[in-house]
Amino acid sequence: MKKSVEEDVFIPLYPKSTVEDKSSLRSKFQERRFWSAVKLLSNVVLWDGIIQEDKVRDLGLSKLLNRYLLLNILNTPLGPDNIEKCNKVVACLPERWFQDLKGGSTLPELLNFSQHLLQ
Repeated sequence: MKKSVEEDVFIPLYPKSTVEDKSSLRSKFQERRFWSAVKLLSNVVLWDGIIQEDKVRDLGLSKLLNRYLLLNILNTPLGPDNIEKCNKVVACLPERWFQDLKGGSTLPELLNFSQHLLQ
């Protein structure tokens, strides 16, 4: 899994003007790569409870979400597409990780994502 996250994930960052046209090849490629990375995130998180939680959180959140997915989400204009991306990422996260948190707090690895959601 670590090798997949570190070597197989690639989401290109193009200027917003280039990807605003959803029919452009660059935009389509970037979207395919994003959704492929979301699928990998959901697969990594499935190992929670089987492998050590800190390993799963490191791979899934620190490396995959914060390094790749969040950059794409932040560069997606606010609107339905951005909301869909955020919803899919949230749907990947195990509820168990949030059970012991106090109200208004989040996992340290999710601070930047949480700030984006609040905006």
